[in-house]
Amino acid sequence: MTASSHKAAAGRGGRAERNGRAAARGRRRPLRTAGIVAVSLLVLVTAGAGWFYFKLTGNITTFGADGVSPQRPAEGSGGQNVLVIGSDSRSGGNSSLGGGEGDVGRSDTAFLLHIYKDGKHAVAVSIPRDTLVDIPPCRLPSGKWTAPRHNAMFNAAFSVGESPQGNPACTQNTVEKLSGVRVDHTVVVDFEGFSKMTSAVGGVPVCLPKDVYEGDLNPNRHSRGERIFAKGPQTVSGQQALDYVRLRHGIGDNSDIGRIQRQQAFVGSLIKKVKDQGFNPGTLLPLADAATRSMTVDPGLDSADKLLSFAMSLKDIDLHNTKFITLPWRYQGERVAVVHPAADTLWAGIKADRTLDGENAGGPPDGAASQAPAGGTATDAGAGTGTGISVAVYNGTTTTGLAARAAGQLKSAGFTVTGTATARSQNHAATTVEYGAGKEAQARTVAARFRDARLVPTAATGIKVVLGTTYAADPAAEGPAASPAGPAPSPSSSSSASIAGQARSADDNICSGLSYG
Repeated sequence: MTASSHKAAAGRGGRAERNGRAAARGRRRPLRTAGIVAVSLLVLVTAGAGWFYFKLTGNITTFGADGVSPQRPAEGSGGQNVLVIGSDSRSGGNSSLGGGEGDVGRSDTAFLLHIYKDGKHAVAVSIPRDTLVDIPPCRLPSGKWTAPRHNAMFNAAFSVGESPQGNPACTQNTVEKLSGVRVDHTVVVDFEGFSKMTSAVGGVPVCLPKDVYEGDLNPNRHSRGERIFAKGPQTVSGQQALDYVRLRHGIGDNSDIGRIQRQQAFVGSLIKKVKDQGFNPGTLLPLADAATRSMTVDPGLDSADKLLSFAMSLKDIDLHNTKFITLPWRYQGERVAVVHPAADTLWAGIKADRTLDGENAGGPPDGAASQAPAGGTATDAGAGTGTGISVAVYNGTTTTGLAARAAGQLKSAGFTVTGTATARSQNHAATTVEYGAGKEAQARTVAARFRDARLVPTAATGIKVVLGTTYAADPAAEGPAASPAGPAPSPSSSSSASIAGQARSADDNICSGLSYG
């Protein structure tokens, strides 16, 4: 081979080597580029999450712990207790949404949520705003403390000091004194926050027994106005959702108690909607953004991390085991009085981390094998013959002849029927059994004769059945429930069974018990 041939071959070899190195670099470039892109995306996502958490934390408003009473109940056997207060102040962005007059914060609704230690059960106890309670000393914005008040309306506690933000610490003190239960966290949600949360989840399913008009929402307009809700199931959000939970007139007995039950059904439907969408950032972060904009919380929930961690702790709670109940009550004139010992039994169970039927959450029954199963109706509570039980029967529907028919069925079972009549309103959905002091056991026996009947304590001295459309649709009387073997239940377990029978679950059909009173 000549020198020129060697030179040419060497040139070709050099070019091949250079081309090989270039090809290798070309093969590595996409890998390197992909790695850079992945790292960049990770940085952006992390920065975005950090920015969002910072944004949420910036949204949060807290109230001072210096207003919480130094005289507090001891901690219970487990779980967490969260006081949720709905404020109807017209201050700030609430002015266009309706609410109380002026800028003073007022408590429109309140419930104590107990999250059981097992993380799979929860119960929300609603406290009627007109309940007569003792309000302990509360701190004013000036730093001074008020004198205790006796026999005051429950919602007056939130207005102590007459500030636009209300006085959540005073309400917390009042709930702790009323219940003997230590409150771990307190959250206030105003109209604006509630409206935005319902929009953030894409609306909440509800169901109405009839068309509802503007005049039902605001009776002071003295005219029917435009229709705002159609009869039947529908999804509401924003202002419409707010109108739904504020609605009191035109449905059921027009009472605040009925509205509380409708609000309980709404919250249950909201929880179900969130769980159906999934506990993931895509669902929780927009909801958290909407909520934190108009929430006031105690210092224990003063950051996005704390709030989201608390929200995630709820993800394993079963819908059927999420219960709603109203504090046992009766009318006292135009106000509401707490019924004892039923209320005491309820609070004692929460402190002991027992479910409404008296069982330990996630554990064996608490020593009483004869107690009713969780979530039972009045029928589950047991029933005997009607001998010695007197009852009046009222037709709460537009179907004629129901009171006489039910009276005949009760007489056949041995009950003494003292009279029949038409109820004051004829739009009752569920059949209710109203009873006075000392008549609970007899009322349960009566209720067991009517499918899905609800027990309602009142100031009356006797027992009254108000028939609903559930009875009109199927007027066959229920037979007495089988009595369990063994000794009779104790008064406390009897109260537990009665309370459990009146509870609503988050997975209940949204169209059940439409009139709510």
